[in-house]
Amino acid sequence: MEAGTLLRPIPFNPPPLNRPPLRRRFHFFRRLIRASSNLQEGYRGPKPKRQLVADWVSKNDDAVRSLPIYVGGVSLLAVLFNRTVAGIALVADASRQPIFLGSSQSRADLLTLGLAVTNILAGLVRPQGVECQRICSDLPEYVVSEVLWVWQTLSDVTCCRSLVIVYNSRFVLQIGFAAASSSNESEAVVVDPNKLMQGSLYRSVIKSGSQSYLANLSLYPGKSELPFLPSNTQAVILQPLGDKGIAIIGGDTIRGFSTSDQAWITLVGEKLDATLTKFVNNLPLALQGRA
Repeated sequence: MEAGTLLRPIPFNPPPLNRPPLRRRFHFFRRLIRASSNLQEGYRGPKPKRQLVADWVSKNDDAVRSLPIYVGGVSLLAVLFNRTVAGIALVADASRQPIFLGSSQSRADLLTLGLAVTNILAGLVRPQGVECQRICSDLPEYVVSEVLWVWQTLSDVTCCRSLVIVYNSRFVLQIGFAAASSSNESEAVVVDPNKLMQGSLYRSVIKSGSQSYLANLSLYPGKSELPFLPSNTQAVILQPLGDKGIAIIGGDTIRGFSTSDQAWITLVGEKLDATLTKFVNNLPLALQGRA
């Protein structure tokens, strides 16, 4: 066999690809772009995963809050009934052997009574203040949907029960629980942006440009600068919105905001700042001067 035969090039004829016609491909690409743009327009940020138990609790809030009262009451009656039927003395004498077992039972009943009373007291604890939802009337629809989305996600995944937003010396939002007005207990205390901005809490947050977490609000003297929050607010996060505003997030649990909650709230604050900055920049000069 000759060397030329071995080195002869072998022709390569690939099978034809089953490609759709150019018009069909362009039509599919155009539909893909349209669907992608619709998703971006309807997207409002990452939404937390909702669970069945959490949904049921939120829909039956009154019944769930009253449940510890009924459980504690039934437990209390059960302990008293058990002691009455068993014939155990209220005060056991440990020096006598026959009653020694009754003394052990008494200690167990005492512990059960303590748990029952704790359940009753837990059921009696209710959020103080009144519920309100106040939104600045000058806000466009996209800003309103943005701030309401922030409130919904905060109240769903954290211990947030109050939210106040002030931006560019203007009141933007007050939602959730608020302190009751002294003149009318059914109405919430109105947020005064000018008075808030003159306080040390606001000025320190804006000056530092970083989030401030008051894990136990009762230990901070600056609590008096937040009269619009309920009196039983346990923790507060002061989130700056750029250098023009602040978001005040009140929780019902001491140290209830975890590290991940604080980091996530910082990202939400940046997104909210961008949205409100866009709104302020689009305002006419007359309205900006009025703000």
